[in-house]
Amino acid sequence: MRRLEDLEAFIAIVELGSLTAAARFTQRTVQAVSRSLALLEADVGLSLIRRTTRQCIPTEAGMQFYDRIKPALAEISTAKAELMEQRIEPSGMLRVSASVLFGPQFLVPIIAEYMHAYPNVEVDLQLSDAFVDIAEERLDMAIRIGDLPDSGLRARKLGTLRRVVFGSPAYFARHGVPMQPSDLRHHSCIVRTVHGNPTHWSFLVHGKPRTIAIQGRFRTNTMAAIYAAVQDGLGLGYSPVCPIRHLVDSGAVQIVLQEYEPAPVPIHVLWPGPQTPPAKVRTFIDFVVERLDLGGL
Repeated sequence: MRRLEDLEAFIAIVELGSLTAAARFTQRTVQAVSRSLALLEADVGLSLIRRTTRQCIPTEAGMQFYDRIKPALAEISTAKAELMEQRIEPSGMLRVSASVLFGPQFLVPIIAEYMHAYPNVEVDLQLSDAFVDIAEERLDMAIRIGDLPDSGLRARKLGTLRRVVFGSPAYFARHGVPMQPSDLRHHSCIVRTVHGNPTHWSFLVHGKPRTIAIQGRFRTNTMAAIYAAVQDGLGLGYSPVCPIRHLVDSGAVQIVLQEYEPAPVPIHVLWPGPQTPPAKVRTFIDFVVERLDLGGL
């Protein structure tokens, strides 16, 4: 089979419709592109392009050949780009988004190790409990907890997290412990206002998903405020378990309704696609995947 540049010239002729346009696109002379086409046709033993005074039109055989080699050359180009990226030392500003509680507890230690390994990278960590727009905020990637909406972003799953109901010992002493999800209608619950359906919590009841309506006098848009409110006895909270593990271990809060926990919520790292990510993004994703320890949460 001919050289790669001969195949690239052929594809350019088919897509652009002339030798002149193909030469301009491939940054070669018209004579070089014409020679590539002639060599390719001689190699396959068939006419691939029908030339007229105005344009170049693929023959039936030429169109079949184009359909087969176009995806293959795209794969070769992607492979070459990925290999070139691996030769480039990561550098520049890396902009990352994560939740207010998850970022400091789980991501900052990984960032510190990464920055020691790659001294030419700077990191800008943006913390928010809302799902920020990666493109609008000019972020390189985001760590997201929860089901992902349809988007043009690429994603890699990092694990799953339990979702639990929890309260302070003082609250349970005053109001009792809920024994089943329906008991929550008698309790004050902290409402997270940025959630898609803030007044309903998810559970598994008799093995089937079920949402339970909740109510409470205190509402907030951040998980940090929810954790503080629960510790102060304002009501029950609903959260992934990993950010409150230290509160559970210290006895500041207690988990309830464990037998009714819903399916674990996924956690992903997302970044723009479909092009090959820069070296700083690719290496940091690998760092997170290899080092993130959710402790079986």
